[in-house]
Amino acid sequence: MELSVVNIAGKETGRKVVLNDAIFGIQPNEHAIYLDVKQYLANNRQGTAKSKERGEISGSTRKLKKQKGTGGARAGSIKNPLFRGGGRVFGPVPRDYSFKLNKKLKRLARKSALAIKADAKAITIVEDFSFEAPKTKAMVALVKNLNVVRGRTLILTSEMNENVLLSVRNIQKVDVMRVKDIATYNVMRATNLVLAESSVEGLNELFNLNEK
Repeated sequence: MELSVVNIAGKETGRKVVLNDAIFGIQPNEHAIYLDVKQYLANNRQGTAKSKERGEISGSTRKLKKQKGTGGARAGSIKNPLFRGGGRVFGPVPRDYSFKLNKKLKRLARKSALAIKADAKAITIVEDFSFEAPKTKAMVALVKNLNVVRGRTLILTSEMNENVLLSVRNIQKVDVMRVKDIATYNVMRATNLVLAESSVEGLNELFNLNEK
């Protein structure tokens, strides 16, 4: 797959970049994407929810009323879950939601996500850029010039430029990531994928395609 390289003004530079079919031309595996996204979200869960059971509630343990003859249900303790202020039955306890996936499946999931974006013609190649100082206005202009204002945009760079990162912090629905930090979740979440020119080679290195 061959795409034209544009500058930050959105004008074609005359150069073209070939996207490796071993990444962008594969048949997407939707189940691999599902598992990788599920793991990403699960690993980010804090798992700190906690409620008290009846054994953890402060209160008297005396029997509230006699067992028989009252015409009502038996009640042994004010900490009974049926009473207001009582313990909760089978409530949440702190736990670890994370789980593991093998590396091959995660690689397949990332390739599949990139292939889906390529198939949807949602990829733009921009020449490598940087800002002399953090400037939100400059990043807003870049996004507008590249015509990727609809939906969420993910910009992939080979190396992280601090000024670029600071320039994007206050812009909703625009994210900047290094190629080596790419995750299936971030790619699938984005409507538009913008690749800095050098990041294309970074993707080849990430998936060890330069060795072939």
